[in-house]
Amino acid sequence: MLKRTVILGAGESGVGAALLAKAKGYNVFVSDNGTISKSYKKTLIENSITFEEEKHTEDLILNADEVIKSPGIPDKNPVIRKLLKKAIPVISEIEFAARFTNAKFIAITGSNGKTTTTLLIYHLCKQAGLNVGLAGNIGNSLSRQVYNDEMSHYPSYYIVELSSFQLDGIQDFKPDIAVLLNITPDHLDRYEHNFDNYIESKFRITKNMTEDDYLIYWAEDDIIAKEISERTIKPFKLPVSLSAERIAPPTGGAKRAAPYPASWRGHTPYAINTMAAIQAATLAGVDKSTIARSLKDFKNAPHRLEYVATKYGIKFINDSKATNVDAVRYALDSLVEKVVWIAGGVDKGNDYEQLNDLVKERVKAIVCLGNGNSKIHTAFNGHIKQIADTKNMEEAVNKAFKIAKKGFVVLLSPACASFDLFENYEDRGEQFKRAVARIGNPGSSSGSAQSAVGSRQIC
Repeated sequence: MLKRTVILGAGESGVGAALLAKAKGYNVFVSDNGTISKSYKKTLIENSITFEEEKHTEDLILNADEVIKSPGIPDKNPVIRKLLKKAIPVISEIEFAARFTNAKFIAITGSNGKTTTTLLIYHLCKQAGLNVGLAGNIGNSLSRQVYNDEMSHYPSYYIVELSSFQLDGIQDFKPDIAVLLNITPDHLDRYEHNFDNYIESKFRITKNMTEDDYLIYWAEDDIIAKEISERTIKPFKLPVSLSAERIAPPTGGAKRAAPYPASWRGHTPYAINTMAAIQAATLAGVDKSTIARSLKDFKNAPHRLEYVATKYGIKFINDSKATNVDAVRYALDSLVEKVVWIAGGVDKGNDYEQLNDLVKERVKAIVCLGNGNSKIHTAFNGHIKQIADTKNMEEAVNKAFKIAKKGFVVLLSPACASFDLFENYEDRGEQFKRAVARIGNPGSSSGSAQSAVGSRQIC
């Protein structure tokens, strides 16, 4: 008999798992409580995969041999609780996909910087000519990537970005190289508002690792440092640091020594992503000359400290992906220029206190964007002379432009969710880029304003 596999959720994760399961001969049923997108529905139909949408029919789910759960579905979901009560295995799509490849895994997690680090590792390995695949919380799901690779040749490494939600559902999945960038409070509504639960989720990346594997982590992250000192961590530990004094000498002999300088003289946390990527790529076999060459032409994903343009000597940076305070701290600490900071949106319980020193040192003005920014005013009144409120992106960019002077940076780094004014963070970032592009154009509000302001700045 064919093994009955039920997949809950028909997004990229669920549809990728369905394709792979069908290809492996499983009896597949996909159930989504919401509406399935046209493209994913087309994929399911073309591959003769049975599905339902806008409901979970329990009679078709609770008879499964195994359930693959999309990462967005929490364990407290009523259907998940019933499955677990019946002792029906519920696993993540990552766990399922890993069964069907002999490739090694470089897995990256952290509260911030996962995508940048993942893309950089992939870029360094590709530039070195290595056969690598990119998957996980970025691009294709791992299941879809494994499914696609069956048509050609499996890579030597899959470079996989993993969220805490994806890590929650692993049982046997094991990275050969794991990267743990940082742990700061995020998604706590998923973890019963208990930070320890979230920490436990992140450390699941090490759950099945052995002494032959490697864990790369940021030495200055106090949470990670504390957990590593108190836990039994089997993989060889390779810390990266902004201060050489924080790096302990390797203890495993020459073969286990850090393969590349693990400290970076400087203060920018953005360097942590680069150092971690260099360590991982070197362990995968990339030589130093290729790394040095390839770092020069790396392009990050959009909306992550993305350089947009320089107008009248003012640099504009789109960091719309920064939806929490810690991400903003990274952004501000990566800049040496004076900053006009565009912030605000749907607050997620932000505590702005950790930004006080950086804001005092680097931020000359704050432009609030959104409907409820009283917490920003409360946090920084008395520290910042000018805090302005705006109601849309065009107004925010124009206001920031008028305040900024030559040599300044206008930084969109909201610290908040985007759903008050925008579809998502991508929409917010794209609107920022379009507003910046209109600066100086004849007839635009920013253009007319600059005729009065810009000449003074340029002189």
